[in-house]
Amino acid sequence: MTTVEEKAGSGGGRVSNEGLRGFFREMLLIRRFEEKVEERFRAGELPGFLHVAIGQEAVASGVCAALEREDVIASTHRAHGHSIAKGTPIERIMAELYGKTEGCSHGYGGSMHLYDVDVGNLGANAVVAGGIPGIVGAALAFQMRDEKRVAVAFFGDGATNAGTFHESLNLAQLWKVPAIFVLENNGWAESTPAKQHLPLPVDELGKRALAYGMKLIEADGQDVEAVYLAALAAREHALSGSGPVLLHLRTYRLVGHYVGDPQVYRDKKELEEAKATKDPIELLRARLELSDDEFATLDAEVTAEVEASVEFAKAGTDPKPEDALANVYAPVDA
Repeated sequence: MTTVEEKAGSGGGRVSNEGLRGFFREMLLIRRFEEKVEERFRAGELPGFLHVAIGQEAVASGVCAALEREDVIASTHRAHGHSIAKGTPIERIMAELYGKTEGCSHGYGGSMHLYDVDVGNLGANAVVAGGIPGIVGAALAFQMRDEKRVAVAFFGDGATNAGTFHESLNLAQLWKVPAIFVLENNGWAESTPAKQHLPLPVDELGKRALAYGMKLIEADGQDVEAVYLAALAAREHALSGSGPVLLHLRTYRLVGHYVGDPQVYRDKKELEEAKATKDPIELLRARLELSDDEFATLDAEVTAEVEASVEFAKAGTDPKPEDALANVYAPVDA
């Protein structure tokens, strides 16, 4: 995880070239990690379901870089990038995907339930909008304890139709808790386009904040610098006592909803155009003017890290069958 200090250039409102390179490396690491887990999933090595966030790396890297270690996040079913950017080592994430006890959730959670409280990750959630209420609770705790910390919820455009979204934002604004609600607006609620489930045009989804009198900050979710600076501003506002922020980031999902999704609902021409023009990694690579040799060297480094994480996971410890119910708290009949 690249720190805020490493990214903040002397220009005040911009990110240094060195900082942008740090972003690029982290985003490339997320991309190669997700490509590898998709490969291993298709090979039958990973149990459960798998959702990758290819195309949305700038959101994870930019937002998490603006946070301090003591700040907390709640993620979604598309959680690998958030977890890496918040600081969980990739070998622990990979081990979790393989169901090993060395995993960040000790093998209990898998891809859709990545937890790492030590770095402030309160967990991924397979329920749409499921992590938002808990973030309001965490932010309330910080407020009551007078701690300079923020709580951040990631969610997609489809989640803005859930009752928990509206209840949470209403309560957060009413109590003015230090929360940031990060809307990763990729235009798709699983396979449903925004025009079929939203009362607003997808580009105007930030207007949701108006209903609660909440601060709105918007940025291009494919521009990691823009995301980072917007997240910094959101954190500053949330900590000022002025209330929470809806951080609206327009992004693109360059893959299906899940690994194996045939995407019959999506225009193939539109998808190919998005891959050619909206890839945040390629956009940043062009801005940095990385040569083919520079890119190849960096790519080899992160690919080696990912391969090592696979070997770590495969060599990990399988859970004991008798521990299957160790963290189940429902009453059991005598």
